Amino acid sequence: MKHPAKAIALTAMILIGLPAAATDPAPIERRVDMLRWQERIFKDSTTYRSVMLNQERVLRAEADSSASALYQTLNIDLNETPYLHWRWRIERTFGPDIDERSRSGDDYAARVYLIRNGGLAFWRSKAINYVWSSGNPVGTHWDNPYGGRSVQMWAINSGDAQAGEWISHTRDIRADWLQAFGEEIDSLDGLAVMTDSDNIGVMMRAWYADIRFSSSP
Repeated sequence: MKHPAKAIALTAMILIGLPAAATDPAPIERRVDMLRWQERIFKDSTTYRSVMLNQERVLRAEADSSASALYQTLNIDLNETPYLHWRWRIERTFGPDIDERSRSGDDYAARVYLIRNGGLAFWRSKAINYVWSSGNPVGTHWDNPYGGRSVQMWAINSGDAQAGEWISHTRDIRADWLQAFGEEIDSLDGLAVMTDSDNIGVMMRAWYADIRFSSSP
């Protein structure tokens, strides 16, 4: 005769001896406060305002032959939150004929910067500029005509086909930094957004929203 009670007891003993099932940790998210920006002016001020658009509060940028950026000094631990998320929308680009690799064509309807400070060795500071390019294909990147190799321009959107639409992006910062600079990094020091038209001299508008860092894509 079998003893079901013993079988149950043995099963219970085995289960007690097993480690508890692992549970996924809660995702970590760090939202960027859209009201805590500082301005860096290069040539006149792009007008940045917190506005309501389609019942949502967003950051609107209007550049009229101007170039200024909004930035925040942040200490971002990429081991904890290695992904950057944001949404942006533009009214239009400058058209496909401008040469964005030249100083005269270094204008963009929308940019999001990631900055790593070189500290006392300021010349070692580096940045990735994710840009809505006027004509360079999505996925291409190039040296900034002012900053050289240490500032990499990266086309995330291109052309006018999606102008007027909100476009969402998620980037693996460590992977992009390794591809751009051949360096593995575990922290960032700052973030910036910029809409500029000082070289081409026209009015440009863009909107930014939902900028955040997270532990998962």
